[in-house]
Amino acid sequence: MANIKSQIKRNRQTVRRNERNKAVRSEIKTRAKQAVEAAEAGDAAKAEDLLRLAQKRFDMAVTKGVLHKSTASRRKSRLTAQVRSLLA
Repeated sequence: MANIKSQIKRNRQTVRRNERNKAVRSEIKTRAKQAVEAAEAGDAAKAEDLLRLAQKRFDMAVTKGVLHKSTASRRKSRLTAQVRSLLA
């Protein structure tokens, strides 16, 4: 345990940020999974809506600093390709 006041504060901040980032990452995975499941079920309209929502969450994660811009772009591209192939 740190003795320095500033380090104690940094530890508290780190815990809060870690929880917030974990929630964002979890939501991204959930949205992507829902889009793929809808595509597998053959529901094109629902899959498109969920895909759009997942892409939005990826972009929000980038603005919050949870994901790097290139990582989000790559994952959005792969998710889109996967959904499109399942619907085709």
